[in-house]
Amino acid sequence: MMEGGDRFKKAFVIGWPISHSLSPILHGYWLSKMNLSGIYEAVPVAPGEISNFFNSAIEKGYVGGNVTIPHKEGVFAIVDEKDEVSKAIGAVNTVWFEDNRLMATNTDATGFISNLDDCAPKWRSGTTALILGAGGASRAVICGILAAGYQTAHIINRTEERAKELVDRFGEKCFAHTWDAFELLAPDADLLVNTTSIGMTGNAETSLPSLDKLPKHCIVSDIVYTPLKTKLLTEAWKRDLQTVDGIGMLLHQAAPGFEKWFGVLPKVDKGLREHVLAAMEQKGNSK
Repeated sequence: MMEGGDRFKKAFVIGWPISHSLSPILHGYWLSKMNLSGIYEAVPVAPGEISNFFNSAIEKGYVGGNVTIPHKEGVFAIVDEKDEVSKAIGAVNTVWFEDNRLMATNTDATGFISNLDDCAPKWRSGTTALILGAGGASRAVICGILAAGYQTAHIINRTEERAKELVDRFGEKCFAHTWDAFELLAPDADLLVNTTSIGMTGNAETSLPSLDKLPKHCIVSDIVYTPLKTKLLTEAWKRDLQTVDGIGMLLHQAAPGFEKWFGVLPKVDKGLREHVLAAMEQKGNSK
């Protein structure tokens, strides 16, 4: 763990494209609020240029950073050491240097469950989760909820084969289904999580399954945060179900990396959320 101090430190987020990233806004907020000497910047890195970037990163003064789409699996393959969480997910999102070695973890699972702990602490009393989607984001969600003690994770995807790949990865507590199984599974759900792009701004709207058969205690979470109130959350709210939006996952997954690079564990609070939401609104209005 790096120690805090006055030495100027540089951290990054790499992706392709990267201009949409909110990470510089939230890390910049923490740096400013805590009056730390450092900078966090977005760096566009094209596919095929990952190794070149990391070969010169220390020379450029970077102590570490974040990895976003489409590089999470690519960086996973080249780091010197990765922890068990990133191995389980099969991707990394946070890296740092120790003795010139590139170390890595994945904080998406922690970010997801920390957001639930903040917004719906009773979620941990549940045992059965329904996860919509079988892409990279669903891996972090499944990893998080199983680590929190859930006994059953039903993975619902348009193609069952993709869902079966996650069953093979995460084991006997996971079950693969196609979209039409949702209504049959819904009555037993304690937690419903959308990891697909359904309802995301700029995407063609896709029909959601009916939420009518979800029990009243079911918590509904969407990791999409553009828009903040997705179609899934709106439909859940109409049925008086507790909802958890996706912006909190973004905020919570950022904190462990910040501590690695700048030596201080930041707080995810109302001020940060309002700052990031205001920046999102400004970005939207400027398009």
